[in-house]
Amino acid sequence: MNQPNSTVQTPDNPLLADWLAPYGLPPFELARPEYFESAFDLAMAAQRTELDAIANNPERPTFSNTLVALDQCGRLYNRIELLFSNLTYSETSPALQAVQRTMAPRLAAHENAIYMHAALFARVDSLYRQRQQLALAPQDLRLLERVHLDFVRAGARLDGAARQRYGAVVQELAAQCTTFSQNVLADENSFLLELKTESDLAGLPEFVREAMRAAAAQRGLGENSYALTLSPSLTEPFLSFSARRDLREKVWRERSLRGAHEGPTDNRPIAARIMALRQEQAQLLGYASYADYELVDRMAGSTAAVLNLLGQAWEPAKAKAEEGRVTLTAMARSLGEPTPIEAWDWRYLAEKVRAQQFDLDDAELKPYFTLDNMIAAMFDCAQRLFGLHFVEQHGLSLYHPDVRAWEVQRADGTAVGLFLGDNFARPTKRSGAWMSIFRSQSGHQGGTLPIVINNNNFAKASPTLLSFEDVKTLFHEFGHGLHGLLSQVRHERLAGTSVLRDYVELPSQLFENWALEREVLQRHARHFQSGDVLPDTLLDKLHAARRFNQAWATLMYTGPALIDMALHSLPNGTTVDIAAFEAEQCRLLGVPQDIGLRHHLSHFQHLFAGSGYAAGYYVYMWAEVLEADAYQAFSETGNAFDESTARRLLQHIYSAGNSQEPAQAFRNFRGRDPQVEAMLRKRGLLTV
Repeated sequence: MNQPNSTVQTPDNPLLADWLAPYGLPPFELARPEYFESAFDLAMAAQRTELDAIANNPERPTFSNTLVALDQCGRLYNRIELLFSNLTYSETSPALQAVQRTMAPRLAAHENAIYMHAALFARVDSLYRQRQQLALAPQDLRLLERVHLDFVRAGARLDGAARQRYGAVVQELAAQCTTFSQNVLADENSFLLELKTESDLAGLPEFVREAMRAAAAQRGLGENSYALTLSPSLTEPFLSFSARRDLREKVWRERSLRGAHEGPTDNRPIAARIMALRQEQAQLLGYASYADYELVDRMAGSTAAVLNLLGQAWEPAKAKAEEGRVTLTAMARSLGEPTPIEAWDWRYLAEKVRAQQFDLDDAELKPYFTLDNMIAAMFDCAQRLFGLHFVEQHGLSLYHPDVRAWEVQRADGTAVGLFLGDNFARPTKRSGAWMSIFRSQSGHQGGTLPIVINNNNFAKASPTLLSFEDVKTLFHEFGHGLHGLLSQVRHERLAGTSVLRDYVELPSQLFENWALEREVLQRHARHFQSGDVLPDTLLDKLHAARRFNQAWATLMYTGPALIDMALHSLPNGTTVDIAAFEAEQCRLLGVPQDIGLRHHLSHFQHLFAGSGYAAGYYVYMWAEVLEADAYQAFSETGNAFDESTARRLLQHIYSAGNSQEPAQAFRNFRGRDPQVEAMLRKRGLLTV
């Protein structure tokens, strides 16, 4: 599976030499920050030369000499950019961040120059205008349509001053988004709460204490120290179990205020500037708002469709949350806690109620969910559904000791790709969970095998014990990983997760369902000390409690999604005070004060660390409609691993990439359009 990349040999910069490591992995041990700027300079120049050759080809435009050539050019640039972006997310440093700040506008200018290449677009546009007469294969036609849309959405039809201004806007946006992301990481790393007494640790189960001991050791504190950082893998269990209400409030406020502190990491003016630039970008391209611009390339298609979906969940969830509030208030009184309850109380009281109503305690469940066993569980599901085998590879030179690697094989031993897992939180890594690639699948030069990576931020311990929410996150990102690994398309532009944003979460959210399958947990959920299988009694309780507190979870998610749409739907030219806008939207929506928001605009990286989820945080619920209905296809057979259903799933969802229009792909799998009722039932918002 070793696939070296042929490049210009440049001995003084190892990033430009052939990558001869096993599987074509980057030379991580040589990827020092000082090499990137010169590597990018040469790689960008090489790609511009390739693009000029395509654009200036004296032969008339054909699909092969224009679209295929375009899809296959820029390999040197692409591999360096993927290495760079992955390191800035997963293993950054002050030196690498400095390079990132320098390169962000330059890389944006390079990308902009590609789409503003008039002669290149003329060839693409010529083919697009005669596409119905070209008799192209469906996948080739899809590539032509997608590439043409890429050019148009990037301003290829602009000219004169508008073209110049558009280039300046995208460069500044790249710089501002980089600053926003680095500010969030800086605020997260600046907070450290050291807990020193038993009183500080009151209510915390052993698995939380163990994780906090590991965090203290990672930060260089004493052997018997406990440390709390702003990593969700620590803050969320702390907020669920800590009996110290004052400390819960402190942690909740610090997490909420990331990016909203006066000083050099204040993201409020950064976000406001990003919004001004996005509005100008939309105006230059002829759209009334940035949301209108983004939704052109989404399944939803319009803000009305998005708001209709979110509205079906928002008001019912608020009504349902009132029932929960009454129950939690009663629990607070029984514990001698103050009322009315606050946002830093909800998780804590909900955990108490869950333990009482369902006799289910997360501290009782966690010993059965070791990270290693849950990795084995997700691999087992991939084998039973898709015939994949994961063979761990040792001795590879990777970018951090925590990263593990598996060769992915089919049943006959042929290679599918390489899968990397980077599962632990650390100060050099951004928070959250995500999937990325170091190399995409494609049919280029006889076939390119993907290198896929999953990032999580679990609290490292010995052993690492996961909450069931952590297990779902692990399976979610692996669903993305499978989407990248199983891709079987000819053209890289259509490969893997390069699909519409409100479709990309379907494979990931769908795969979460297998984490709750009884036979999966009975096989893999084993107590880390005794090896005993998760008892049926606990499994029954887990199933019974799966809709518990769903109104709270729905509001925590849907509130930011609605605020995102309101913000990006503002008419072009609207000046935005980020803090005031958020406060006003919370008032208009009636966001419950004792629930609050999962994301505040000052640290909302989905929106402001890049454009991927701008006017698009709704996509998780849109995809949830798809996945809830899709999983019913298995439920209707009575077998979560039904072979016929799994084959259709592989063919139309996991391996198809962007080779067909997503609504049609779903219809090909399900036999009809998706229905929203399954999602509402799953969230406990529809009882019939």
